[in-house]
Formats: sequence, C-alpha cells, structure tokens
Amino acid sequence: MPEEITPHGRALRLSANTPEARRVLKALASESRLRILELISHELLNVSEIAEALDSPISTATRDISILEEAGLLRSELKPASRGLQKVCMRVHDVILIELPARKGEPDQREIEISMPVGAYAECEVTPTCGLTSETSIIGLFDDPASFYEPDRVQAQLIWFHQGFVSYRFPNRLPPQVTIDSVRLSLELCSEAPLHHDDWPSDIMVWINDVEIGTWTSPADFGGQRGRLTPDWWESRNSQYGLLKVWQVNGDGSFVDGLEVSSVSLEDLHLADRDTISVRIGVKEDAENVGGVNIFGRRFGNYAQDIVLRLRYHQG
Repeated sequence: MPEEITPHGRALRLSANTPEARRVLKALASESRLRILELISHELLNVSEIAEALDSPISTATRDISILEEAGLLRSELKPASRGLQKVCMRVHDVILIELPARKGEPDQREIEISMPVGAYAECEVTPTCGLTSETSIIGLFDDPASFYEPDRVQAQLIWFHQGFVSYRFPNRLPPQVTIDSVRLSLELCSEAPLHHDDWPSDIMVWINDVEIGTWTSPADFGGQRGRLTPDWWESRNSQYGLLKVWQVNGDGSFVDGLEVSSVSLEDLHLADRDTISVRIGVKEDAENVGGVNIFGRRFGNYAQDIVLRLRYHQG
C-alpha cells in the first residue's frame, strides 16, 4: 500500500473506489478495533495483553487483530516468550488519507517522488559546531568543516552545523508538456546547540533553484529522550531527533506545514527550464536566530525517511 510521511507520522493514502480502501474502511468501522490501534500506537502488545486491556475474550481480540492485519493496518510478529513464542502486534500507519473520486473532467493528478540521502549534498558551506555521523560511527572529525568533503559523507545519517548551508541536486523527472501543481519538500530537522537544548531557536531557510522559499523557526535542539531510530551508541545527551517539516510551493505561494511563509510561487522557480532541481537548506548569517541545524536521515531520529521531494502535476 502506498505510504508517505507527514508531520503527524506515517500516512496511508488510498483512493476510495479501490478494494484496499474498502477493507480499510470496514476494519475501522469498529470501536474495539479502533481501540486496538490506539493501544499499539507507541508500544508492542501481545494478544493476551490486548484482550485484557479491552476486557474482552481472547477469541474476540484475535478476530479483530486478524481483520486489522488483513486491511494492512496492523502487523504481527512471533517473538520468544517464557513458554514458546508469542504473537506481538504493532501499528503500521498513523494517518489514513482517503481520496474521494473526482468528477469527470477534473485534472488527473500524478506525483513523482525522489528521496535523497542527507549525505548526498552537491555543495556545502558550514561553520562549527559541525559534523557528520553514519549509522555506526562519526565521519571525519568533530567541528571540522573539511570533514564534510570526506568520501564517506554519502553514508551520513545525521549532519549538523551552526551556520551556512548544504545544497542538493534532484533530477528533474517531470514529463514534457505537463502542468506543475506543486513542489513539496519534507525532512526531519531541528536546531543545533552544543549537545542539546530545549530552548534554542534557529531560523532555518529553504531555497529551491536559488530562490528563497521561506523560513521555519525551530524551537529547540531535541535531546534527553532517545529518538525512535537513533542508534544505541549515540549518547542520549546529544541531539536525538527533529520535527518532520514540509515546505510546499504551489501557484498561490509558499507554505510550511500549510502556513504561508512567502509569496514565492511555482512561476518563480522555473522548474521546466532545468534538468535538475536545486534544494538548499541552511541558516543565514544575518538571521534573527542563528541557532544551527541538525538534518536527520532515515536511520536517525524519529522518522524513517531521507530528504523527500515530491512533484505533483497533471497532463496539459
């Protein structure tokens, strides 16, 4: 089933007139099954624990779990227990998006998605504090801008710097003679403080094709509580996770999480004129809050994704 990452977590997107959507809607049409999805939103539970929490027979809980699993909303695994194996359940999605059928004559929207590893930047200009780490080890040296040119930088799962930028080049895969409806960029990021800091604002800017799209002010460098994906060897006193933010540009302007941040529109980006789409992420030297930036990859932080660019378009 198609999945995307939103600011509210992992989202399942379905068209209403498909068998998959009908199975999902049927599975959700039950108070007990909704309660099961709530129970396993942040922890793994076995069938007996679910039945006990619902105050229902194990047979009833087993039937509901089977329906949720068939709909793709729940995944179960066998784990070792004190006596043999036990079946534990986990929730697959946090958000369900059902696209209702469009009237005939409405544009047939399509989407291109490109995922870029955080270490695959084409250009950079950074100042300390700065550094990179892979899933298993530090890359280069701490607070050494030259480390951002190490060959192993492409393996980075977390990069950080106080001021400056990293710039990525995405291939422009838009077909010829289409109308672009929106460009959307999503990534997990936060401020960069020494170790971490709960009150450390930073004005993080995004540029597309060298055009300033808009700024998001990160409130903190989040630490103290481990990120869901952050490796165990990375000390908890360091930055642990960020927030998933979405920059979007359409015909009306530019937005961060749906809130307008500038009047820059698609026309200003000249997307059809280029073979690549440049995306720059950074903190300007003259920003009101120069608090650095951490950018998280799919194996660090809370969200299993890299930097994702989505181009939505329709024919004509």
